[in-house]
Amino acid sequence: MGVDPGSLLLHFTRNGDYAGGAGDLLVLERGEGPYVFDTKGRRYIDGLSSLFCCQLGYSYGAEFAAVAGAQLERLAFNTNWATAHPPAIELAAQLSARAPMEGAKAFFTSGGSESVEAAWKIARQFHIANGEPRRTRAIARDVAYHGVTLGALALTGVDRFKEPFGPPAIPTRHVANTNSFRDERTEAEACATLLAELEQTIVDEGPETVAMIIAEPVQNAGGCLVPPEGYWKGLRELADRHGILLVADEVITGMGRLGEWFGLQRYGVAADIVTIAKGLTSAHAPMGAVLVSERVAAPLYGDGVALLHGITFGGHPLAAVIALRNLELFESERVLENVRELEPHLRERMAELLDLPIVGDVRGAGFFWATELVKDDDNGRFDADERERLLRGFIPKRLLEAGLIARADDRGDSVVQIAPPLICDRAQLDEVVDALAATLEDAGKFIGAGQAVRSTPTRSV
Repeated sequence: MGVDPGSLLLHFTRNGDYAGGAGDLLVLERGEGPYVFDTKGRRYIDGLSSLFCCQLGYSYGAEFAAVAGAQLERLAFNTNWATAHPPAIELAAQLSARAPMEGAKAFFTSGGSESVEAAWKIARQFHIANGEPRRTRAIARDVAYHGVTLGALALTGVDRFKEPFGPPAIPTRHVANTNSFRDERTEAEACATLLAELEQTIVDEGPETVAMIIAEPVQNAGGCLVPPEGYWKGLRELADRHGILLVADEVITGMGRLGEWFGLQRYGVAADIVTIAKGLTSAHAPMGAVLVSERVAAPLYGDGVALLHGITFGGHPLAAVIALRNLELFESERVLENVRELEPHLRERMAELLDLPIVGDVRGAGFFWATELVKDDDNGRFDADERERLLRGFIPKRLLEAGLIARADDRGDSVVQIAPPLICDRAQLDEVVDALAATLEDAGKFIGAGQAVRSTPTRSV
């Protein structure tokens, strides 16, 4: 018998699988460095940073506790509703100095979905202030995940998450994402096709009706989908030409995951609005933010104009001082430099997985990588029954047996993702990849994938 979660409803989980201790529920109680320990004392390397959040791993609790304790003694709470407190003001300044746009203003939230919702409402107020109230539509990408509150859910491109909840709150068109696996076009041809589809969608909707384009610098759902060269510059050009705001959803890619403060900086483009969360506090407190360019924020400073959005706990002083300490630790521990220096090694190690028959593609950037799984040497896709047995049955259990926490997912095609803490050294990254390789080798045997080990990789990374 496993652990009974009792009255706890688990998120995005088949709760019946664990009711009454029916399943082997992983219950973690302690962390150290990039490792976590369950209630039975077994150690795992957290190859997913607890869902892309724990950038610093688990050894800085005392650092954060010190600033949190001091803040609780000074001022436990104050809203940012027509009042403010010093930690929120300082954090806004620190984020503005790092943001991928000029003169950024920061609006604080409690998490990623709230950040995306706030971005939409700020975009709407901007267009209304500019005399364009008909800009009520959004464009997002297929399979992309932007959150599950009703506004963010409209932008999410995963139909099975949306269908039970009725018509979308925001009219949204979804265009192709940047998954280039099984695509025989050149990178330049693929980029041109993606941008042409986006522009045609804008024309079809009516440019005067589109408020924003939202995309992740590297898309998470679907498995670390990297953009072709020139793609983000193309998005920027289309947005500018048609008066549309460009929103970079950096809830996952921000705060060092790609080796920069913001993933968009990797592609040399400025956004109008950026959403962040997860790594903003390295998960030591719940917090998110929306960074708004000076141009987009300007109407909110007009006479008699109020920002028609607010969140009680947005910018909570406890979360703000933790976020400030997080930024300091990023710099003192050379976190961004660590990701940049070790990315080539992680890339090389991940490329080795292409020798496994079940691995058709390896892709990613920074400390954010995915393997796409295939059923044969022709890169065939798994059917629903195979995905059930493989991604929700065999692989999760085998990963834990190998001492690794990673993610098997099929919101697009079948993938397994890793996103280790940004403080990992070379040996720890090797530990992650070695455990992943052992798991995928066994998964191929379990499902009967492939006919033989490939002599050459299907794709280079």
